[in-house]
Amino acid sequence: MRLHWPLVFKLFVLFLSGCAAVGPDYVPPAEIIPEKFNTALSEDQKAKLSIPETGKKTDATITESTKQVTPVMLAEWWDTLEDPLLTRLVEWAIRGNLDLQLAQSRLREERSLRGIARAGLFPTIEGDASLTRQKSSGQSGSGNEVDLYSSGFDASWEIDIFGGVRRSIESAQASVEAREEELNDTLVTLVAEVAINYIEVRAFQARLEAAVNNLKSQEETLQIVQDRLDAGLTTTLSLEQAKYNLENTKAEIPTLQTGIEQGKNGLAVLLGEFPGILAEELEQYKKVPTVSVEVAVGVPADLLRRRPDVRRAERELAAQTAQIGVATADLYPRLFLFGSVGLESLSASSFFTGPAAAFQFGPQIQWQIFNAGRIRQNIKIEGEKQNQALIQYESSVLTAVKDVENALVDFANEQVRRQALLKSTQSAQSAVSLARELYTAGLTDFIGVLDAERALFTFQDQLALSEGRVTSNLIRLYKSLGGGWKPMMEDAPQAALEQTQMQMQMQTQSEEL
Repeated sequence: MRLHWPLVFKLFVLFLSGCAAVGPDYVPPAEIIPEKFNTALSEDQKAKLSIPETGKKTDATITESTKQVTPVMLAEWWDTLEDPLLTRLVEWAIRGNLDLQLAQSRLREERSLRGIARAGLFPTIEGDASLTRQKSSGQSGSGNEVDLYSSGFDASWEIDIFGGVRRSIESAQASVEAREEELNDTLVTLVAEVAINYIEVRAFQARLEAAVNNLKSQEETLQIVQDRLDAGLTTTLSLEQAKYNLENTKAEIPTLQTGIEQGKNGLAVLLGEFPGILAEELEQYKKVPTVSVEVAVGVPADLLRRRPDVRRAERELAAQTAQIGVATADLYPRLFLFGSVGLESLSASSFFTGPAAAFQFGPQIQWQIFNAGRIRQNIKIEGEKQNQALIQYESSVLTAVKDVENALVDFANEQVRRQALLKSTQSAQSAVSLARELYTAGLTDFIGVLDAERALFTFQDQLALSEGRVTSNLIRLYKSLGGGWKPMMEDAPQAALEQTQMQMQMQTQSEEL
């Protein structure tokens, strides 16, 4: 009966897959993510918060279901800010950022390494052919010259009885998944940095607008003082005080303009572009996107499971666990099947005849019987590496919890601070108007106007900073929760990049036509 070799091969592979591989089987680490976060928005904080546009108090009975943060919302959290330009910048960065492209390249490299590991399950076949002319010594041989024609195929196949190859494949697969999470982590960081840089630019613009408005107001005040001095109703001291107050405000403007330009340059690099590319897009001033405080009390702790750095640490632990099995397999014998078939002849005319055929085949066993304990020490090394990977995983979870707790505290408290600054700014505006009226009527000295204008500029500047921090802190909260990626979206940035390149090529072709 003729054997059906492909079927025999498949049955043999199935037999091997049923054999237990040496080394420990991977067991996911025990769940250490807390049930809920320690930080929560206090009733006092809730009561202090009010909506700027209406002045109404927020509901002090906010519950966690009011503004629940969900994985769907986290995947594209920037949409909650309702800023079309920010959305466009994020999409632009996903297409062009160089760090993201580097992470994609590393993922493709790891996938190729996994292919190399899988190749260990299959036979290797090599072919060779040669033509050799040789002459023996006249003293020890015939002294004749002969030609030797040879060609053939050599095959070798390691039978993975104890699972060393399978463990290496298991480790390679986990490493691929770790690189996928590394790509997701790069994506999370990227979109957060784009948004934070964008908010910083908007905050600098708000501060610049406040400085320019105060400068105009102080110029009017200087003119009032000058008119009163010309009329003999005030002293030169008041004039000099008005001047240095004005010049002090002027001195702040170049610093704010520098901050705006540096923010634009940082954004451009995140997009994978040269500085200056965003000059037109960010030329027009626009307010910082505002957010609701309710999100600070709607953050389930189990969202930490989606953080890519935590997921990557868990996959690296799985990869290292499999490496223990790879090292343990060296304690056992390795079985190979080898064979070769070919042709050998001393003349070209008889090379393809029956007598020229040659072959050999058979099993081969390799076993490191004595190696002075090197293998066992290597197993211990891999075991310690597994322990280190477990510690790294636990550390990543603790860091994740800390990041979320800090972001919650910053977001909630900055909201309270922003409301206080808003009220202070409103009072300072009234104080400036009142002080100017009293000074013009001669009912008070200039120092009251000076103090009121200084306070107004300070409060407006701090309010613009606080509004930017509130939104930036929310972005950091989304980042700490692993927001900014979707499951199975590892190739999404590459697809977006290819789509953009195709559009550019089509545009170039249309311009040439």
